[in-house]
Amino acid sequence: MSDFVNTLLLAYAALFPVVNPVGSAPLFLGMTSACSDMERRTLARQVARNSFFLLAGSLFIGSHVLGFFGISLPVVRVAGGLVVAAFGWKLLNSEALPDATSAAESSAKSIPDSFYPLTLPLTTGPGSISVAITLGSQRPRVVSLEHLAVIGSAALAGIFLIVVSIYLCYRYAQRLVAMLGHGGTSVVVRLSAFIMVCIGIHILWSGWSELNSIPH
Repeated sequence: MSDFVNTLLLAYAALFPVVNPVGSAPLFLGMTSACSDMERRTLARQVARNSFFLLAGSLFIGSHVLGFFGISLPVVRVAGGLVVAAFGWKLLNSEALPDATSAAESSAKSIPDSFYPLTLPLTTGPGSISVAITLGSQRPRVVSLEHLAVIGSAALAGIFLIVVSIYLCYRYAQRLVAMLGHGGTSVVVRLSAFIMVCIGIHILWSGWSELNSIPH
């Protein structure tokens, strides 16, 4: 039981700061501002579902996939950092958020895809994928089948809690930023986009530093 709780807490504590659903909620709201409440709820559920499968797949088979293609984690961080930084830069320089009048007219053609960019890279970007792969690659090699099942179940439970956090933050994103108003939300979105650019550069730099530290 202690192993289950420790693994669950480790998975949740390692992933939550990187996924950061609270900080991503204003971005999600800004990108779905032309959607109705029902459409936003559906997107939140789809993003949560996509995030679960993406993180669970990275946890259990991510290291094997990278090993098959001969790709190291530092390379993933460099490439992922570029994607996050580019996405944040695009969002930072995007046009002003649509107002309530134009939202109703453009909702049918302005619904973003639930996987890209709402799931990847906004919610579960290369940083969280790298963390999940790292957690999966550090599982014990010599354990009983029962112990391995307990650890795997605990890790899945931790990912499930992350997914629940994502859904709740995205589902009620409008309430989280309602007090800010349209202008305040726009400011928060721009600020969050700038932070995303910084996070992307940090991921890129950490991967580049690891690559340079590898002896040739």
